[in-house]
Amino acid sequence: MNLTLNDEQTMLKNGAHEFFKERMPVKALRELRDKDVADGFDRALWAEMAALGWAGILIPEQFGGADFGYKGMGQVMEEAGRSLAASPLVASAALAAPLLLKAGSDAHKQALLPALANGEVLLALAHDEAPRHAPTRIATRVEQGAQGLVLNGCKTFVVDGHVADHFIVVARSSGERDARDGLTLLLVDAEAPGVSVTRTRMVDNRNAALVSFTDVVIGADALLGKVGEAHGALTAALDGARALLAAEMLGNACEAFERTLAYLKLRKQFGAVIGSFQALKHRAAHMFCELELTRSAVLGALDALDNGHADSAALCSLAKAKACDTLELVSAEAVQMHGGIGMTDAEEIGFFLKRARVAQQWLGDASFHRDRYASLMGF
Repeated sequence: MNLTLNDEQTMLKNGAHEFFKERMPVKALRELRDKDVADGFDRALWAEMAALGWAGILIPEQFGGADFGYKGMGQVMEEAGRSLAASPLVASAALAAPLLLKAGSDAHKQALLPALANGEVLLALAHDEAPRHAPTRIATRVEQGAQGLVLNGCKTFVVDGHVADHFIVVARSSGERDARDGLTLLLVDAEAPGVSVTRTRMVDNRNAALVSFTDVVIGADALLGKVGEAHGALTAALDGARALLAAEMLGNACEAFERTLAYLKLRKQFGAVIGSFQALKHRAAHMFCELELTRSAVLGALDALDNGHADSAALCSLAKAKACDTLELVSAEAVQMHGGIGMTDAEEIGFFLKRARVAQQWLGDASFHRDRYASLMGF
């Protein structure tokens, strides 16, 4: 397993760092919130990101992508996490695009992947239905009707669902609610009759949506893969997105830690900078060690995905669980060490904690992934 970056990946990371620092700093997220921008992100900046090739990093060159792999994409995600950059990068480029690539027909890929790589089309995965992430807890049904397939159900926490042009919907065509078998993937136009989308503003100033499907009639060409056999492709795509979300969370934690260190060296109390206090030194050292362990876990998962390792699923759960724990620690410590000002909206450190709490829950929290890791390891 390779836990280092090659020259190309390092260049991508450095370029992403400069882009997000200059073009999408934390104050840009604040402006999106204060101006109540309907999309929740800047489309002009998203076009710039797509022009840099980031929307197509996981898309093969034959479909207009860069095919640079998960480790390359992870570097962009980590730098995006440092500035809390709001964009469809995770929902559309890191989750929906790989799922379309795994399950879609050649016609689907030819029609959508080039547009996804160019940033012209946005996809969102409509999956979760429960308050907590539960990949097989699907009650949304797809059945054969007189005019074609008919879709009924409701999806919660559809990230960037309010701006999606199409949804990849996980529906049940057979079996009980929690069964792995009987899951089917459908490509549904966001403007189709019977589709209702309600924007949900999250605590981190990002966006999700409540999406309901009421007697939505779709053609057979909307099927992605075979009826009732979506579990394998869905799980693989979710694992990739979990590792990339863990990379974003790592970036969030690193930036929050570095800002806290800078504050510890600046703030004075009792005639000394508070960073000289032994108790705070110990707490800072603890955070640093956890960050280094998390970086290894994230790089290990990304490398396993790129090389098709048999244990990639377990490593992705390990990375997400570790990122959740580390970000929980660092975000809380960062706010606390900033003292009273850390609780105010004027100080940006609180933005990192808010993003942390949402990212921890999306695609499975630490408890979910520890349990999954144990199951995958035979316990």
